[in-house]
Amino acid sequence: MSAGKILVVDDDPQIRRVMKATLVGHNYEVIEARTGEDALQCLPREMPNLVLLDMNMPGIGGLETCRAIRSGSDIPVIILTVRNSEKDKVAALDAGADDYVTKPFGIEELLARIRAALRRSPASPEGGPHTFASPELEIDFDSRRVRVRGNEVRFTPKEFELLRYLVAHAGKPVTHRELLQSVWGPDYGDEPEYLRVFINQIRKKIETNPARPMYILTEPWVGYRFAG
Repeated sequence: MSAGKILVVDDDPQIRRVMKATLVGHNYEVIEARTGEDALQCLPREMPNLVLLDMNMPGIGGLETCRAIRSGSDIPVIILTVRNSEKDKVAALDAGADDYVTKPFGIEELLARIRAALRRSPASPEGGPHTFASPELEIDFDSRRVRVRGNEVRFTPKEFELLRYLVAHAGKPVTHRELLQSVWGPDYGDEPEYLRVFINQIRKKIETNPARPMYILTEPWVGYRFAG
């Protein structure tokens, strides 16, 4: 049985061949695209479960392609690149990527990142809240719907899982490591830039003034706390 369908987007045919052979060997179905334009055309036709996207490509680059994907889809996106600065990581995550893997990488690391990106299990503990309601914010965790001041707001899967975990622990500081390992998986814990980007995105969606949040508060040197 297939472990999932993955779209590999890279302009280097040798990299695509290696990636395809490796992923097929681990029970993934693989579709290939040479450019960002090709990827955007085949997405609605092939409906993959995840996109592995090279950052540096001719034509539409990886970041622009990621933004285009994210504007109309919640599909998980992992960006692959030789760049390793925090600025580049933040740029990738801010473009809508779920994760970021630096070349060269070990196949076990990549497979772990793929499994984490494909995770759809609830991030809250068993028996966690089914709903949250305040005068401005309504969340239905079972239907994965969020309404802000009466208007429905779309969340990516990782944004929603992060919000759910914080609400499930409302009133308590949650550490960076706990959030990362609960939402992304046990292989994470030292990627605080992930949280900065995702928390900022969530605040833009639910807070009246993201610069002075009422719901998701920063606990300096510790993590975050949901104060709803």
